[in-house]
Amino acid sequence: MNITKPHLAIVGLTVITIILIYYYYYEIVVLQEKQPQPEQVITPENKGIFGVDEIYPTAKDGREWFINMEDPLNDKSFSITSDVPIVKNVEDGLAWSINDTQIRMNVGTPDNAQPWKNIEMTGYVKIRSVYEINQENEGGISSADSESLAPDLTWRARGGSHNNQNPCEGTALNGGIDVVNMEAAWKKEIWHTGGYTDSRGSAQATENPLLDRWIGWKTIMYNLDNNTSVKMESFIDDNNDNVWKKVNEVTDEGGWFANSSDEEFKSANCNRDKDYIITNSGPIATFRADNIALDFKNLSIREIQPA
Repeated sequence: MNITKPHLAIVGLTVITIILIYYYYYEIVVLQEKQPQPEQVITPENKGIFGVDEIYPTAKDGREWFINMEDPLNDKSFSITSDVPIVKNVEDGLAWSINDTQIRMNVGTPDNAQPWKNIEMTGYVKIRSVYEINQENEGGISSADSESLAPDLTWRARGGSHNNQNPCEGTALNGGIDVVNMEAAWKKEIWHTGGYTDSRGSAQATENPLLDRWIGWKTIMYNLDNNTSVKMESFIDDNNDNVWKKVNEVTDEGGWFANSSDEEFKSANCNRDKDYIITNSGPIATFRADNIALDFKNLSIREIQPA
């Protein structure tokens, strides 16, 4: 059969059309698809974007925040109280260093976003040195947010600003670890600063000194029983190998009272019971440290779906 020139032209046009359709779909649609914004990142099941294991899965449409390790301060949601400076770690290019008697690294809530409530907070730290307790005034310990003097790490949430001008905003569930004795515990703050409770859930987090080595620390909080109680859990990655061990858990169903006098507790006029259960959400979650110098990396907060 003879193939005429018109037939060849038709075949050629068909091939060219197929090539153009493929090019448009692959180059324009696939490769140039808009990338998600930081708080829209959907993490793989059981892993965060830093490769860190998740204890609980992210809630459906749940908010997620991951620190910008290239430039943490280039993030409107992230701030450091009193503008304490951070510097890139010259020994470990994947970490940042901070040094102060009061460290408060805050993650706020953008307009029209849900405040932090049922969350899993994670961070890795290397403690470089510990301040002597008698040095606390150098960091302005008489200023706002100064309840804890011991060298410790605390991840906290479910409140707003912690200052004397807005005492009723200063609610918090605080999951901390004492750097010297390696003991972990939870404290509740019903208002700032006269609403602190005694600690609960005290447990030995590790047998190994915490100085000059990387550890991971997680605090988790979520409501139970139709938002009438709250459960708190803490975990440690003791060997920096992404193996997480539960350290303690505490459930607040009432009866966990502020340790201030009745007169002091009522002086803030927050209209709360002295054993108020912090089931509320809050716009600010904070990675806190007192009286230590440290390196940090891979901070994250996620709204979770508890089992």
